[in-house]
Amino acid sequence: MNKNIAVIRGDGIGPEIVNQALLILDKVAELYGHDFTYTDVDMGGCAIDKWGDPLPQEMLDKCINSDSVLLGAVGGPKWNDVPGDKRPEKGLLRLRAGMGVYSNNRPAKIWPQLAGASPLKPAIVDKGIDFIIVRELIGGIYFGDHRTEEMNGQKVAIDELRYSESEIERIGRIGFETARKRGHKLCSVEKSNVLDSSRLWKAVMHRLASEYPDVELSDMLVDNCAMQIVKDPSQFDVVVTENMFGDILSDEASMITGSIGMIPSSSLGSSSCGLYEPIHGSAPDIAGMDLANPIGTILSAAMMLRYSFNMPAEADCIENAVSKVLDAGYRTADIFPADTEEAAVCHRVGCTEMGALILKNIVKG
Repeated sequence: MNKNIAVIRGDGIGPEIVNQALLILDKVAELYGHDFTYTDVDMGGCAIDKWGDPLPQEMLDKCINSDSVLLGAVGGPKWNDVPGDKRPEKGLLRLRAGMGVYSNNRPAKIWPQLAGASPLKPAIVDKGIDFIIVRELIGGIYFGDHRTEEMNGQKVAIDELRYSESEIERIGRIGFETARKRGHKLCSVEKSNVLDSSRLWKAVMHRLASEYPDVELSDMLVDNCAMQIVKDPSQFDVVVTENMFGDILSDEASMITGSIGMIPSSSLGSSSCGLYEPIHGSAPDIAGMDLANPIGTILSAAMMLRYSFNMPAEADCIENAVSKVLDAGYRTADIFPADTEEAAVCHRVGCTEMGALILKNIVKG
């Protein structure tokens, strides 16, 4: 099978982690008889430096015309002072909107080998952490009107939060369908005691529930959800929520699994062309030092194979390779145990070596 993958290495550690994922994809292609062609795309700070734009239209077109997109990370303090409409993150928002990927799916799953890395008490971790947050990605306050005005002699900043019934319904269906493939439990998270947009969200979700009688729907206010994720994450199976709430909650959920460096994500829309990226940032403080954890990016590549290319066996072989390397005690700095006894049986490795170890364990199932 031939597939064209748009590759956005981006800024900071982005090139380092993406390069390791590409080596893994090349090995998978060799074993399973595929042909992956990579098209380089400039986005983020590197695109600002080169083109004066975080995502030129030509680069966006390359992504839209690809079979899928693999992204490292963008941004960094170097570009903090550029105009707001030219910041690296604007390129990411433009990419999501241009591709029409409205559903961001972020799993929060603790690998058993890393149970000790979770900041939660062992009694909580032992109950299990395995849920997924389905986040609406191209609506809400991030895509509303943003302006700062002079009112009564002072500056007033205004950010608009807007959702339509159709936007809520399409992400709601993704939530219900995802729950059907897992534990048949869906928690809809909003702030309906305060926000009109959340009251509409809740009403649409309950209307949809009648079409999915096999899925148990519950409602939870976002502040309570933030508390429950650290109190008892085992209660969750699938969480569906709006853009900003999902952004915050998924980052919280990633940390209870031990490290943000382990978490992949997929962003999907009405077509099979998806956007795949680790959920962490560009970490400019460690860029070029071979300290980054490439596993989140490698697992994002596995998600791409599974969800956009319908290659479950290929995805399994990547995930199995990661598990074998963790079983053998290899750890990057972010997941290296603080406990002296546990650390004594582990091996600290850098980004390149971790990628090489996973590559060595890629075998056809």
